[in-house]
This record gives sequence, structure tokens and C-alpha cells, in this order.
Amino acid sequence: MVSPHEDTAVAGSQQAGPRSGKQQKKPLPLWQETILLLVTALVLAVVVKSFFVQAFFIPSSSMEPTLIGSPNGPNDRILVQKVSYWSGDIDRGDIVVFDDPGGWLPASESQQPHNVVQRSLEVFGLYPTGGHLIKRVIGVGGDRVECCDRKGRVEVNGVSLDEPYLADQTSNQDEPFDVEVPEGYLWVMGDNRGNSADSRAHQGDPGGGFVDEGEVVGKAWIKVWPFGRAGSIDEPSVFDDPALDQQETAPRQK
Repeated sequence: MVSPHEDTAVAGSQQAGPRSGKQQKKPLPLWQETILLLVTALVLAVVVKSFFVQAFFIPSSSMEPTLIGSPNGPNDRILVQKVSYWSGDIDRGDIVVFDDPGGWLPASESQQPHNVVQRSLEVFGLYPTGGHLIKRVIGVGGDRVECCDRKGRVEVNGVSLDEPYLADQTSNQDEPFDVEVPEGYLWVMGDNRGNSADSRAHQGDPGGGFVDEGEVVGKAWIKVWPFGRAGSIDEPSVFDDPALDQQETAPRQK
């Protein structure tokens, strides 16, 4: 005869039997785990590059003194963030990186990764990208942008801009213009106005010198190299004037 205590013990051992017979899952070999981690990291890098942040270098002097660059280097390396433009709102004063609208980019500024390793790193956002243009947005869709007023300043919707970031305050007068920016497009200019083939230089090209908002990759965010120039890229207060949003269409007498 089996006592109640013995019966409980027997039942317990019978229930434990099937569980103890199960085999535990074996861990992956080290080489497989390493490959899995590497693939995961590369996929994350592609996602970050596509939707969040991308690295670029400055190939020319057209944005000096804000951003330093030359065909032979050294060039500023910057990070461009894309989150601000998820809603499609591009603001005056933003420094934007954009795809070549067509024939804007000279060969000297078309620097690309030189070898297979660099090209591979560029695909995953791990090597600074070239082959794009970078300028400051001066006018957005619906704006009237012209140059110059009596002091040689650019005007947006009748408001003269005091631009402290310019390399030469007098260089605006080199190329007078008067344009109305179509909806969905931008009028862009370099900070180094005397040495920037920007919207002004392409008024006679297809597109009239305007940049389609769809060509914009993102907004310049921070400088990461060289270390002595690393830091955030400031936004100028000159574009905070609410009068800039009072768009005018009628011609004005000078």
C-alpha cells in the first residue's frame, strides 16, 4: 500500500519526467553569431542613412565661411538630418543638401569614393558622401526674391536681408536678379556669393535655377570633422522676421 506522501512523490516524478526529457536549444556558434550581428548592424546603418542621418563632405568654397571646403581638401565633414523634412516643411535660412537638378555640379565637385571599400561604406552610410550640392535656402514657394536694394542686400517679399554669415557683404551685386519662386521649389544661394554657382547662375537653364523640394536630401545639422571646427550649425535669426511671410506679387517701384 502506498502512503499519500508516497503517492504525491510518485505523481511529481511522473510529471517532471517529460520536462526533463526536452532538449535545451543550443547556442549559435560564434562565427554564426558574429555574422548575424554584422548583418543586423549593416541593416540598421542603411535604415539610419535612408531616414535619419547621413554623412557628407563639403567639396568647394561656395559655403564659406560657414562651411569650409576645397577640391583638394581639407573639407568639413557634416551630418545631415532628415527628420525635419518628414513633413516636407523646408524653411528659409536652412542649409540643405540636394541632388544635382541637372548640370549644376562641375567635375571638380563630383568627388566619389575611390575604391571598393569606400564605395561599400558609402552605401551603408559609413563614408561621407559626395556628388551633391549644398546651399542656403533664400526663397520658398510663392516668394519674390530679388537683388539688390540700395545697400546691396537681397530682398525677400520686400524685406531686405542682413546676412551676417556672408563671406563678402558686397558680392550680392555681382549678379542682379528678380524672380518669383514656384510652389514646391526653392531659390538657393551660397554664403560665399562671389564664388558660388547657385540659383543665380542657372536662371537660363531648364528649371530657371529653382530646386525641386523633392531633390532635397536633408538639412545640415552638425560639423563633425575636423575636430577644431566640430559643432552645431547655427540658424540665422534674420529669417525669423514675420514680414517675410507677407508675400507680394505686384511689381514695386525702385
